[in-house]
Amino acid sequence: DGFLAILEKDAKERAKQRKRNEHLANALKEKGNDAFRKGDYVIAIQRYTEGLEKLKDKQELYTNRAQAYLKMQEYEKAIDDCEWALKCNEKCIKAYFLMGKAHLALKHFNESRQCYEKILQIDPQKESLFKDCTNKVDLEEKRMKDEERATKEVESGKLAALSVKELLQKLDRPDQNILYYTEGIRLLTGAIKDCTEQTLFRTNNGFSILKDNEVVRWGFCAERKNTAEVDLSVSLLFLWQAVCAGNEENQRLLLTYPDVNAQLPKLLSSGVPEIQKQTLALISLYSENENGRRLLIRHQDLTKWLQILMTLVNSTDARASSAMNILSNLTEEERFKTQCRVMLSTGVLPLFTQLLTSAKLVNQAALAHCIGIMGNLCADVVIRMQMAECKECWQACLKLVDECFDVSTPKYQECLFAVLGLMMNLLLESNGVIQHFAVDISGRCMSLLREKDGRIVTRAIGVLSRILPASLSAVEEAVKGGVVKKMIKFLKAGGQITSNYGIKTLSICTRNNRQAQEDLVKSDKKFSVLLKLLESENEMIVGNAAFCLGQCLVVPGAATSLLNSNVVMILLKHAGGDATRTLVQENAAIALGKLCVAEPRHIVQLRKLNGLAILNSSMKYVHST
Repeated sequence: DGFLAILEKDAKERAKQRKRNEHLANALKEKGNDAFRKGDYVIAIQRYTEGLEKLKDKQELYTNRAQAYLKMQEYEKAIDDCEWALKCNEKCIKAYFLMGKAHLALKHFNESRQCYEKILQIDPQKESLFKDCTNKVDLEEKRMKDEERATKEVESGKLAALSVKELLQKLDRPDQNILYYTEGIRLLTGAIKDCTEQTLFRTNNGFSILKDNEVVRWGFCAERKNTAEVDLSVSLLFLWQAVCAGNEENQRLLLTYPDVNAQLPKLLSSGVPEIQKQTLALISLYSENENGRRLLIRHQDLTKWLQILMTLVNSTDARASSAMNILSNLTEEERFKTQCRVMLSTGVLPLFTQLLTSAKLVNQAALAHCIGIMGNLCADVVIRMQMAECKECWQACLKLVDECFDVSTPKYQECLFAVLGLMMNLLLESNGVIQHFAVDISGRCMSLLREKDGRIVTRAIGVLSRILPASLSAVEEAVKGGVVKKMIKFLKAGGQITSNYGIKTLSICTRNNRQAQEDLVKSDKKFSVLLKLLESENEMIVGNAAFCLGQCLVVPGAATSLLNSNVVMILLKHAGGDATRTLVQENAAIALGKLCVAEPRHIVQLRKLNGLAILNSSMKYVHST
């Protein structure tokens, strides 16, 4: 007993001591963190070390000290600390992350990748971090191999490699005429044929030509350029295209120069077509791949780019399509969408509505692409809300639809197709502006149902399916215009997308409109179309078809017309089925109950199928309706 008491006392003492040490270690960690934030890494390391003397198994102190060692470029020590951190916590993501960075700095590419792979194994949600990190490893490994190869080619006396070096040396001569530099840049551009020349350009400080040469810098950055300055700027843009094509390290380096970053938006807005054209060509190199787009987002303020690039829809040449391709690529990045919010209401929407209202005058192929891009941007809820609340935007969309009846060229039809898609996206919102325009929008869509282009008809029906819930007046006008008969006609023709939109439109119209219910009974003899839709594999179509059927059974004679059909079996199957959408079961059960109330003879068939229990369970839905 005495021995156990001594052990227990010793354990308590050690627990108290650990608690005191933990308190001291935490205080030292905070002091280390404060020094780290101030950039005093030596003091930070000292404090973390003192903390570890108090508590040797504190993982945060190892990873924090490893981070400080990385800042001091003491990579081996950083790796050691990360390994100690992993002994404290084998699933420490920060330790693997920092160790991966240290291995990368030491050119241990495989070891670095293994660290990042461990992060993904520990937490599969870190896939984005894993991709970013492994991409850096790949780029650094490629850069090193490219530079080794380029060095060998210079040492072996390869003419092409030597010519790049010689031309850069000639361009390095100060105080020459601007024409001298322009011609030298053109010759250099011609000498860059492959990755080796691109690498030699980089390793021989080719990018510093703009920073170190006053004549070149002045000509490139001039606000109002004369002919010689325009020629110089164009030649530089051609050069950068040559050295950056397919070379991500060069793309990265180019954007680290402040003058380039500052000038790119200005060059895009330049009144000189050739400067605009070559600037677009350069930016296209970045926008075509994920890493390039991220470089643009990291180094550029893109808040005005949507507006700048959209302006080029007015161009009649290739600049318009080039600008739209860049925009289309940039919209794949969530951070670009976030930046687009800033200038949307003040700059972008006024320009966009002006383009829509001038559809006859602008580059219509580019305009169609532009409208599609704005539709894609609507995936961002903030952007969609702003656009959906813009009265002028809706008016411009309606004007473009109106003009399609006067202009039937293929390019204008593409604009119409795109604007209908945009309207569908905007109608995911619900607001007073949409309610205000609901009758006008539905009226235009009703007119478009006569179009020969099936794509446009399908989208017009899609817009109807989303605008009609916003206004009872719109429903009344659509029903008066024969919408039910038209939808039955399109539903007979089939097509999954058209059927989805068409039956949704019918379900909205028949919900509370007696005329629509009667029109459906007249147009769809013995409900042949609805019965066919009830057999669909698409649950949305089945649910809406069952709803429509249930609504129309209040029409005298409707339920009786179904006596010799298999409607009871179909509804019973859905009411007792296992559809993922509960509205399928609910709407089928309601329709089944209404069917038997309106025409009791259906109960005979129901008994044969042992479906009375399902009918009884459905009655609560019938009474609630």
